[in-house]
Amino acid sequence: MTVPRPSAELPGDTRLVERPAQLRDFLGSLAAEPILAVDTEAASFHRYQDRIYLIQVSTRSLTAIIDPLGVRDLTAFGALLADPEREVVFHDADYDLRLFDLQYRFRPNRIFDTRIAAQFLNEPGIGLAALLEKHLGVTADKKYQRADWSVRPLKAEMLAYAAMDTRYLIQLRDLMEDRLAGLGRREWVAEEFASLEEVRYTAGDDRNEAWLRMKGARQLRPRGLAVLRELHAWREQAARQLDRAAFRIMNNEPILAMAEQPPRTVEELAAVKGIGREIVERRAGEVLAAVARGLALPEAELPRFPRPARQQPDPVYEARLERLKATRNAIAIRLDLAPGVLCPNGTLEAIARAAPSTVEALSRLPEVRQWQVREFGEELVEAVGRET
Repeated sequence: MTVPRPSAELPGDTRLVERPAQLRDFLGSLAAEPILAVDTEAASFHRYQDRIYLIQVSTRSLTAIIDPLGVRDLTAFGALLADPEREVVFHDADYDLRLFDLQYRFRPNRIFDTRIAAQFLNEPGIGLAALLEKHLGVTADKKYQRADWSVRPLKAEMLAYAAMDTRYLIQLRDLMEDRLAGLGRREWVAEEFASLEEVRYTAGDDRNEAWLRMKGARQLRPRGLAVLRELHAWREQAARQLDRAAFRIMNNEPILAMAEQPPRTVEELAAVKGIGREIVERRAGEVLAAVARGLALPEAELPRFPRPARQQPDPVYEARLERLKATRNAIAIRLDLAPGVLCPNGTLEAIARAAPSTVEALSRLPEVRQWQVREFGEELVEAVGRET
């Protein structure tokens, strides 16, 4: 597949890799590079299925933009990422890692995440744009934040925008590495980075159950819930078939409105606020059929929100958790870190449930990092055992 080139030339230090031969040459030039900065561009704002449409790669001296639509086989690039001798720098790696795993089963090793580093440096702004402007004086253009990266050809200015995400990332990493080392926190973030190597794509919550989480759903009666469920299922099917983001088929607001007051005719459908001409002219029959299915559902089969299991109060656990939070918060002030970065509430809850009586027992909890054990494990254990 030949991908049309952009309409203007890219900066001299940026390559566009859109053919297999170009990828082989580019990867060959990286053989001796000890560190790479990597980012991806997807199109989840436009497409139903998450997938990678661009991969940006920077060394200390050049940047390349790999087009997966033109370069189909990226196996050699995946091997490069997995090389334990090479550090791979991301900013907010989680999403990129999940996409790499979903689409290619790529598993980068030796990760440095500048977002995590920024958290452990207690930066007031941890977004890439804020960090680049503060530390490097680079102002990032946000014009293409929600661009559709699946379209071809891509404009040169879009490619230049994408290149910005990695061009300065290694330089930013170097600054943060020095500051972390000066604070004695390099081993802390190393453990956090190592945990990223285990990130895998998971389907997460079933999209077919997302209707239960729609704002306003809990206010509906069971019949309205049935209509809501049918309309949501119709929208998911249409979005999947067209590979279009679901909200671009129909927003939540008209779906909720139809669940509250179901339309039965095309005229009533057209009167619903937020229903566009395309729906009325091309999909009215499908929408009204979905409404009809919800209205026809037998009373005994109507959906209802599941009742949450009633938790028995545990005053001992609650008191233990409050002591742990107070201890954690005091340590966070002392170390000038956000409490949730120092030790998230989920970790404290696991400690409160397990009630470890020794530092060794604390260190065996899977939710607890070893740097936390070393730095303030004794204080946490003391808080667990302290009487109110």
